[in-house]
Amino acid sequence: MERLIDTYRQTNVQLSGHGKREVGVLKRAFEQVREDEPSDQYGQGKTIRQFEEKMAHVLGKESAVFFPSGTMAQQIALRIWCDETGKKAVAYHPLCHLEIHEQDGLKELHHIEPILVGDENRLMTLEEIQALPDIACLLLELPQREIGGELPTFEELVAIHEHCRDKRIYLHLDGARLFESLPYYEKEASEICALFDSVYVSFYKGIGGIAGAILAGPKAFCETSKVWKRRYGGDLISLYPYILSSDYYYELRKDKMQGYRDAAVQLAARFNELEGVWTTPLIPVTNMFHLHFQGDEEEVGERMVRIQQETGVGITGHLVEKDGYCSTEISIGDVYSHITSNQLDDVFRQFNSK
Repeated sequence: MERLIDTYRQTNVQLSGHGKREVGVLKRAFEQVREDEPSDQYGQGKTIRQFEEKMAHVLGKESAVFFPSGTMAQQIALRIWCDETGKKAVAYHPLCHLEIHEQDGLKELHHIEPILVGDENRLMTLEEIQALPDIACLLLELPQREIGGELPTFEELVAIHEHCRDKRIYLHLDGARLFESLPYYEKEASEICALFDSVYVSFYKGIGGIAGAILAGPKAFCETSKVWKRRYGGDLISLYPYILSSDYYYELRKDKMQGYRDAAVQLAARFNELEGVWTTPLIPVTNMFHLHFQGDEEEVGERMVRIQQETGVGITGHLVEKDGYCSTEISIGDVYSHITSNQLDDVFRQFNSK
């Protein structure tokens, strides 16, 4: 629905994100960078080395490698663990990014067969994991984006870790939004990552950088990942715009995640008071939740267009219709703090008006 995305883009503030992805995002990250700062070259140099060492420490891993994309990093991670074990099967959730957003890259490029675990509408269970056949690696996503940012308990993570260790199954963390998960666990990133053999984190999602990812794990694993990175064409002559913006926005936002989550909980509670509107989860466990509206895409879309035009607050530019209702994703970031209480009250008054 073009009118929906158009009105969303025209709003002054939005419920989700850190703001529009404009050139200014990069310029702000470079404001304090000296012009004679040397760039990285083909994966070498101070700029990339220092950031990799820093993130290895943050994640509690022996080594780390900077990648231009998480898609590249995760396919490579699973390939390494498959080669290590001599097995060509891995397991993950039915709505894993590798399954629904990567055009079967794992299958076509590496001839690795994924086994889908559990029901797509919920987290996989320990019992379902215990029933798996012999596999090289299990991938867990924290939080599970496609089901509203759900998270298993820390105790469940420990039990999964122990099972994989006993069965000699490598455990990989899709931690694209790992930092957003930390308030729920009330633990440091390294404490969560200690349960996993390898870890991927993103620096453009909740962190809000330009692009880029870190893959962390044992030194031998990371050295092998560098070979695959070169094979994938990921060793660009220079990656410093991504690295410096990743570092800048990580430092800017790493300590704001609790506030984002608190705001998500409060906002979801207000939406759940509306007739024909509900969230998944009912009480968000991260800064993210899915927002559902009773009605078809045209009906709900027109309602969103009207509210966005009249309030200047962006709710969504995209709706997914399913089984008589429409859904969108809300992910609280810096922009939410720019919405005044009067503006927010106006949004909910518009929702209540017929």
